Amino acid sequence: MPKWEEMAVVGRIARAHGIKGQVIVNPETDFPDERFRAGAELFINRTGVVEPISVTTVRFHRARPVIGVSGVEDMDAASGLAGLELRVPVEWLAPLPSGTYYHHDLVGCRVETRAGEPLGIVRGVEGGAGGSRLVVEAAGAEVLVPFVLEICTTIDVPGGRIVIAPPRGLLELNARSQPVAARPATGSEQ
Repeated sequence: MPKWEEMAVVGRIARAHGIKGQVIVNPETDFPDERFRAGAELFINRTGVVEPISVTTVRFHRARPVIGVSGVEDMDAASGLAGLELRVPVEWLAPLPSGTYYHHDLVGCRVETRAGEPLGIVRGVEGGAGGSRLVVEAAGAEVLVPFVLEICTTIDVPGGRIVIAPPRGLLELNARSQPVAARPATGSEQ
């Protein structure tokens, strides 16, 4: 059984849908047709136990998959899945084109300026293909850094380092005062 921490997030179950045990998924993948197809295997972590689940049916409503899950036959059982992350082993992920990255590859990278000044550590990535932001833990606060080539000038995933050239005032403007510890780090397939 794969370890939960070593798997990539591909979605989160939003809520039950209908009376036949289907659930609506908020996808966190650029490949929802592949990840949520009938017959696909996903993993959930329910009360500390990692369990495989199989997708039995799928249809899309407003770009969100509505899936049936093997063994989940009614609304009560489906409601018990609400809020759970859906993950897959990292080895199952497709290779990406050069210059694109999975979220989990960026989490944990050190962020520093071109002058070598440390900013902090990437604790998460928000957004999707249309515009992502790095959530950086920096001196007890979160700083949101737009993940664009003009700002993130060097992305060295094997070296665990991202070099940024932020426009003047960006870091102060995008700082959140809430503590980072309250936000769990996630890996995503985007």
